[in-house]
Amino acid sequence: MIDLHGRKALVTGGSRGIGAAIAVALAEQGADVALTFQSAGDRAQRLVERIRALGRTAVAIQADSADPAAIRRSVEEAVAALGGLDILVNNAGIARYGSLAEISADDVDALFAVNVRGPILTTQAAIPHLGAGGRIITIGSAGADRIVGASGTVYFMTKAALQAFNRGLAHELGPRDITANLVQPGSTDTDMNPADGESADYQRSLAPLGRYATAEDIAAAVAFLASPAARHMTGSIVTVDGGLLA
Repeated sequence: MIDLHGRKALVTGGSRGIGAAIAVALAEQGADVALTFQSAGDRAQRLVERIRALGRTAVAIQADSADPAAIRRSVEEAVAALGGLDILVNNAGIARYGSLAEISADDVDALFAVNVRGPILTTQAAIPHLGAGGRIITIGSAGADRIVGASGTVYFMTKAALQAFNRGLAHELGPRDITANLVQPGSTDTDMNPADGESADYQRSLAPLGRYATAEDIAAAVAFLASPAARHMTGSIVTVDGGLLA
């Protein structure tokens, strides 16, 4: 059973796509939710209003996930607004593509700053606020285990780093009864990778189910991992990919 009543959650990059679906799914199960956004302020506020309509507390916090100071501030603001923190969802991420021969150093730095350093620093700031039963859920990518398209090598490298990060967190926080798990989406219908995009048919052909996930499919896995039903899962990788890795 998924019951998150009384729980306080922070979802980074929660104003759109998978992050927005996660924020709504947690709220639907009873959690109060803070979400961060970088620039889509109007979209974030509409999402806050949607969550409040469910009877939950919600707040949107502007923060650049490449900025260490902004990351620390966003966690403190979330804790203050919600009255605590029980669930952290590291969802914020960016995609930059290019072959290894051509990708720029600036793009490499940006990918690692947001996709790797961002979750590390957000988690570091959140840990002092998490008590027994706390949950840390990080969003990776099935591409960490199966690269589809050579132009995504560095992007998928950042997602592979999250596997080691997740395992280390499980060992470090297990004695405090805090779990850490990684959700790896496959092709998911979002602005970044729409189901009607130019490579969508090819991506569908790689998965036995032959379809894209919806953002809600990913959010359902996150909501389960955030719930009491997943109390004995930690260090796990939950792949939601339509069978891509089968």
